[in-house]
Parts: sequence; structure tokens; C-alpha cells
Amino acid sequence: MNARLKMFALAASVLLPLSAHAHKAWLLPSETVLSGDDPWITVDAAVSNDLFYFNHVPLRLDALAITGPDGKPVQAENSATGKFRSTFDVHLAAPGTYRIAVVNAGLFANWVEDGKPKRWRGDAQGFATEVPKDAKELKVSQSAGRVETFVTSGRPNEVALKPTGAGLELVAVTHPNDLFAGEAATFRFLLDGKPAPNLAIEIIPDGIRYRDKQNELSATTDKDGQFSITWPTAGRYWLETKLEDGKTSIAQATQRRVSYAATLEVLPQ
Repeated sequence: MNARLKMFALAASVLLPLSAHAHKAWLLPSETVLSGDDPWITVDAAVSNDLFYFNHVPLRLDALAITGPDGKPVQAENSATGKFRSTFDVHLAAPGTYRIAVVNAGLFANWVEDGKPKRWRGDAQGFATEVPKDAKELKVSQSAGRVETFVTSGRPNEVALKPTGAGLELVAVTHPNDLFAGEAATFRFLLDGKPAPNLAIEIIPDGIRYRDKQNELSATTDKDGQFSITWPTAGRYWLETKLEDGKTSIAQATQRRVSYAATLEVLPQ
């Protein structure tokens, strides 16, 4: 697959929750809280119809970013992408909390050329050279998507959880690896480093393949971008939110679509 096709596939997979509610992009670690010597985890990455099942397309790993407990990048190992999922291993060589994310940003353009519709997808550099400067009926939108999860070996810390200031990000008021059934957890959402009020949050528990309803939980961020949720049972949960605004970084783009999704594990008391 060439670089352009990889970029298209990555952008489409990360942003699927914006365009098709049935499709969910996720990262699923084999464990989220570990102890002992020389721990490892395996992470599955997919976009699926049924949450945490491989039945649609893999989540591409081109924009995978793993941040270690010291804030430095960690290299994924044994990465592979198949028909329905991608997978990789992470060596948790140092104690503390790891942030594992697929982060995408891109541009989408439509215009008319010789009476026929044209479509393009890529980054700002490609837009400057590949989209005609005199394109007729040009419409450009910008996108930013983050899909992530969190894993802790030994005692948790928060260095890897520091916001980057780009797009939608979840800030840990309650540590994401310190979640327990029956207890309330509090988080804060930032948009480009600032509190994101009035965001609609959807949280879905694992197992939707075997029930008729999603059993989703919902919340809305307050003026400080903060919300709380009480976990009804132990298990894995998928959290998602999204928005559209006009805060684009290039003059030609009139709209920005931003999405965020995370996998969280809630432990029994």
C-alpha cells in the first residue's frame, strides 16, 4: 500500500465514528493494570460494528503513538495488520502509566474539474501542491481524531497523561487505571488545550454482541469541560465524543470535525 492510500485508510478509520455511528474505532489492551517483573501487553486495534469484535476493518497503526511513564516515546513491537484487526505488543519496561493512542489529522477537499466532481484527502503539505489553486466550487474541511487507551504497570503516575494541546483530549481527574465498579469517576475534556463545555459523552459497556441494546451511559461536560460517571459493573467500556466547529488551521477550510474515543477498564471492588 502506498503512502497516500495508507493516509486515506487511517483517516477513514479514525473518523468513522463521525460518519457512521454503527462503526466504532478502538484499541483493546490485553490488560490495563499489571504488576510483577518484565510485564508485556498485546493490543488489538480495529473498527467494528460490534464493540471489541473484529468484523469490519483494522485500525491502521501509521499514526500510533505510545507515551511512557517518563513522557518519552515507547516503540511498539511485533506490529501486524490483517483483514479485520491490527495488533502490537508493548513492553512495559518502566513502572508507571502508559498512554497508547492513534492520532490523526487531515484535510478533505471537493471541487469541480472539467465538469466532473473531484475528491482529495491528505495533509496540509499535500493540499498546497496537489489541489489546484483555481479549483472551482472548492470545499475544504479539516479533521482531527484520537483513539486511545491507558495501561499501568505497578504504581500509576500522570506524566504520560499530560495534554498535548491538540484536538480533543481526556484529562484524568480520576486516574484512568483507578476505576472501580460502583464508584464515581471524574474526567475533564479539553479542546486544543482549553476546557470543552457542553460535550455529549457516550459510554458503552462491552458485550453488545450478546444483547439487544447498547446499554449506553451518557453525560455532558460542564462549563469547565468536566463530567462524572458512576460505573454500574466491572468490565471494559468504550467512551466517545465528537464535535464540529470552524476552528481550522488553513484559510480554505471552513469546517473542522474532531473526534475522541477511549477504551477504559473498570475493576471489581
